[in-house]
Amino acid sequence: MKLDKEILLNINNLRVRTVEKENRKNLIKGISFKVKKNEIIGLVGESGSGKSMTSLCILGLLERKKFKISGKIIFNGKNILNLDKNEIKEIRGSSVAMIFQEPMNALNPTMKIGKQLYEVFKAHENLPFEQTSERIKRLIKKVKLSGVENLLDKYPHQISGGQKQRLMIVMALSCNPKLLIADEPTTALDVSIQKEVIEILKDLKKSENLSILFISHDLKLVSSISEKIIIMKNGRIIEQGSNKKIFNSPKEDYTKALLSLIIDDKKRLKRLPTVESFKEGFKGEAETKNKRNKRLKNIYSSEPILEIKNLSKFYNTSKKLFEKNKGFRALSNINLKLYKGETLGLIGESGSGKTTLSNAIVKVQPYEAGQILFKGKDISKINGRELLEFRKNVQVIFQDPYASLNPLQNILQAISEPIKFHGIYSKEKVHEKCKEIINDVGLDQRFLNRYPHELSGGQRQRVCIARAISVNPIVLICDESVSALDVSVQATVLNLLNVLKEKYGFTYIFISHDLSVVKHMSDKIIVLHNGKIVEYEDSDLLFKKPKDNYTKKLIKASI
Repeated sequence: MKLDKEILLNINNLRVRTVEKENRKNLIKGISFKVKKNEIIGLVGESGSGKSMTSLCILGLLERKKFKISGKIIFNGKNILNLDKNEIKEIRGSSVAMIFQEPMNALNPTMKIGKQLYEVFKAHENLPFEQTSERIKRLIKKVKLSGVENLLDKYPHQISGGQKQRLMIVMALSCNPKLLIADEPTTALDVSIQKEVIEILKDLKKSENLSILFISHDLKLVSSISEKIIIMKNGRIIEQGSNKKIFNSPKEDYTKALLSLIIDDKKRLKRLPTVESFKEGFKGEAETKNKRNKRLKNIYSSEPILEIKNLSKFYNTSKKLFEKNKGFRALSNINLKLYKGETLGLIGESGSGKTTLSNAIVKVQPYEAGQILFKGKDISKINGRELLEFRKNVQVIFQDPYASLNPLQNILQAISEPIKFHGIYSKEKVHEKCKEIINDVGLDQRFLNRYPHELSGGQRQRVCIARAISVNPIVLICDESVSALDVSVQATVLNLLNVLKEKYGFTYIFISHDLSVVKHMSDKIIVLHNGKIVEYEDSDLLFKKPKDNYTKKLIKASI
C-alpha cells in the first residue's frame, strides 16, 4: 500500500489503434510502466516508436473519433481514459504540463513575452496581479533568465533558442504541475545550452517536487538526467530499468544496438554502426593514424578552392533611418582556407556567427569588409553566368528536411528541378540521372513518384542530399543537416555523406552543435565565438588539447 502512494502515474496495458477500417494500424501495443513521485523517467526510441503518442494519451489529447484507446492511465488515483473532457482539462491545467520540442512554434510572435506569461499564469491561477508577477519573477530566476535585460518587454524573436526553451519551462510550471512531460526539449539546442536546460530540470525536480517524463531519441542525453530508462520500438517497450542496468548490462539486442550508436570520441571509425549493421555483427573499422596523416597530407598539399580573408559582417539594429552605428558585429576578421576533399567542421553556440558565415559564402548576404575567393575569384565581383555557375558549385543541405521540400512536388520533380534550371543534361537524360542519384543516396527508384509526406524524416533528408548533389557541386555546406534525426538515421546519413564524398570528391563545410558528430566528420575544426575564430585546429588535436577556454567549455558540456 505504501508503494501505491509513491506512484504518481501508472500506465497499464495501454493500447492505441486507428479507427478507420481501410488503414487500421496498431500504434501502441500494450505498454506498461510507472512514474514515482519526484522521479525522472527517460523515454527513448526512434521516430514512430510511440513516445509522443504515449505523452498525448497521458494528456488526453488524442481524438476518440480517430483513435481507439484501451488499458489504464492512472494519474493520482484517477483513470484518465474514463474522464470526460472537462475533467481531463482540469488535470492538464493543474497537475500535468508539457514542454514541446519547438519553442518558437509554441510562442506568439506578435505578443511581448511579459504579456504571454501573464496570460498563461492567469488562466491557471486567478491570483492578483502582484502575486502573479512575483511568481513569474521567481520562476524566471530559477530558469536563469533573470540576467536578460528587459526580458518581459521583448518579443520571442529577440531572444535565443535556449532562452525560448527556458521560457517554455516557466509557462509549463504556471499550474504548479506534479508531472512535467518534456518532449525532445533540447533537440535543436547547442550542447552548452542543452546542459543548462538539463541542470535546470534537475533543480526544478527538487525545488518544485516534480516528476518528469523526459522523452528523447538521444540515449546519451537521457542518461544525464533520468534515474530510469524505458526503451520503445514500434509501439512496444523493449526494455526498461535503471540507468546503470541499461548501460552496463542491457538484455535486448535492440538496446545493445542503440548503445552502439553513441559515437566514441576515442575512435575514428570509417563507418558508423547502425541498428541494421549491428544485427549483422558490424563492429566498425577505425582509420589508422598513418592512413589519416597520408590522406590529410594529400588534401593540404594542393591550393585551397575557397579562401576567406579578413571577413567582417555588421548588423545595424537601429530603427532610425540615419543611425548607422547601433548594432552588433556578427563576424569579425574571419580567415580560413578550404581544400578540395576536406571536411571543415564549424562549431559554436547560437549567435556565434555560423549561419552568417555560411550565408556569406553562398552569397545570400552582403558583408562589409574582407574577401571570399572561390577558385581564386572574388565572389563579390561575380554576376550573371558566373554567379549561376558559382551557385551550382556551392550547395547547401539544410537542417529541416520537412521545410526544405515543396509538398506539392514529387521527389522526381524536386531532384530534377535544379538539373533543368542549370541545363546540365539533355531532357532525355534528366530522368536517368535522377534514377542514378536516388540510388546513390540509398533509396529505391520507386521513391521518385512519391511525395514528401509519404517519406520518413531520414528519407526526406536523403532526398535533400540527392537534390544538392544533382548539379555536381564542388562544395557542400551541411548546416545542422542531421540534428533533427534519430541516432540510427543520423548514423546512416553521416555514412552516406562520407560515401558520396569518396565517390564524387566533394568538399564539406559541416556545421553542427553536436561535437561528437563534428569530430567524426571533420579533418579540421573552427570554433566560433561572438563572431570571432577562437580556435582553428586539426579535429583530433582540438579535442585532445583545446587551447581556448571557450573550446574547453564546449567540450566539457558535451561529455
